[in-house]
Order: sequence, then C-alpha cells, then structure tokens
Amino acid sequence: MEVVVHQVTKAFGREVVLRGVSHTFASGSRTALLGPNGSGKSTLLQVVAGVLAPTSGAVSHGLNGMALDPEAVYRHVAIAAPYLGLYEDLSLREVIGFHQRFKPLLPGIGLSELARIVYLQRDLEKPVRHFSSGMKQRLKLALAILSDTPLLLLDEPCSNLDAEAVAWYGELLSQNLGARTLLVASNRQASETALCRAVLDLERSAAGSGTGTGTG
Repeated sequence: MEVVVHQVTKAFGREVVLRGVSHTFASGSRTALLGPNGSGKSTLLQVVAGVLAPTSGAVSHGLNGMALDPEAVYRHVAIAAPYLGLYEDLSLREVIGFHQRFKPLLPGIGLSELARIVYLQRDLEKPVRHFSSGMKQRLKLALAILSDTPLLLLDEPCSNLDAEAVAWYGELLSQNLGARTLLVASNRQASETALCRAVLDLERSAAGSGTGTGTG
C-alpha cells in the first residue's frame, strides 16, 4: 500500500502536535518514525491509520494502483500500540476470534497457531485481564503482524518486552512482513526499527521547515 501524507497538521485544542508534515510512504517501504515523546509519532501513525482525522492537510491511500475510499482504509491496516487495549474480559480464544471477524490472518495462521506463536497455547480459555503486561504486548504484536493487511503500523513495539521477547518480536516481524508497507514509531531503539530502510525524523521536521518529505 502507498500512503501519501500532504501538509498534515493535527491540533488538539491549542496544542499543535503535527505541523505541515508531508511524506510519501511507497508501497512495500519500511520506515522508522523517530523522535522524542511529544514529537507526534503516535499521532502521525493514527492519522495514517485513519483513526484520527487531520486538522488540515490530507492523507491518501493507494492499493495496487487504485485509490482507496477513506471509509475502507481500516480493513487494510493492522496496528499495535501501547495505548490500544485488548478486550480484557474476553478469553484469549475469544479475543483472537473477535479479531478475525475484522482482519483475516495470514495464510496458514489460525487460532491455535497464533496462540502457539505467542506461547499462550495453554491459556486459550483464560481471560486476557489475567495476562501480564508482557503477555498482552506479545498478543497485540502477533495480532497485528500476523494479520493479512498491506499496511502494518507498530508504535513502540518493544514496550513491556524483556530481552527474550524483543528477540521474539524481531524474528516474528522478519518472517511475516513480506511485501507489506511498514511504519514503526520508536524512541530511537534499534531493536524496534532493525528492518526499516528509511527514516522520517519528526523532531527534525518540527525544528526545521515543519515538513518531512521523501519516499519511504
């Protein structure tokens, strides 16, 4: 999927988080969104995902040479972020099943296989609220990375992961990314952005002309 961000500004009340950001994320590109807390990384991811509407400017999505209707974008995007919760009153089996109603998993991946990948095959009937923060983060990452969508968005994916789980994340992503377009928001952690081949530095964009340009 190609994503074109054109002169996007996003404000929450009087606070301007993004100011005139422009960038083209080419189909199949792998881009790290870098910058400190407050630089707008998470906001830009949510704008790209269609979760947030820009205050001004525009975002367009193209798939196989065709423009996507903004109302249909969510079907083609998978996102994992610390601020996006799980349905914690549901069991693991129910959470995976609910996810599959909206986002198909990659070929060969089913409920049991996903549970095995996240080392939770013995916890299918356990409510997610009883999982540790690391278990929840692995589950969120697996649901996003193993979804059959052309656009994958990851926000600080190594949050709440120990060293072993960070290695697990890197292997899972490298084995299942394929030709999808990838955006990873990070506080400059190499383990989070190891597969990225391009960088959009939002701190530099804010300090400079307010615009980040280029092809992902």
